[in-house]
Amino acid sequence: MNITLWTVTWLLTAVFLIAGGNKLFIPREKLARAPGGGWALDFSAGFIKQLGAVEVLGAAGLVLPALLARAQLLVPLAAVGLGLVMGGAAVVEYRRREPGHALLNLFYLALIVFVAVGRFGPESLTG
Repeated sequence: MNITLWTVTWLLTAVFLIAGGNKLFIPREKLARAPGGGWALDFSAGFIKQLGAVEVLGAAGLVLPALLARAQLLVPLAAVGLGLVMGGAAVVEYRRREPGHALLNLFYLALIVFVAVGRFGPESLTG
């Protein structure tokens, strides 16, 4: 179980580092032109940058506390935070009538819930 949790955690870390980095460094108009990026025009450029920062920080929170053996309770808390982000993303995509993207966000949400439950419960890093 611990190996599976680490595998999923590293996958999610990569996904959120890439997604957050894109939001931080790519202009809103260019993001909007990407497949599935039409949502970007519904939000301000500042909000998108903040969302990118949250995703990058959440990705770091998934792995750094465990790797550094410090404040390991932050791992499942980071997962909960990213879960809220993905829940919001799924709602936005559903309202935009983009069910494929909404389902992808729900898939990521399911993986995040798996990590959060695993790290709060049976495979807790804190003891």
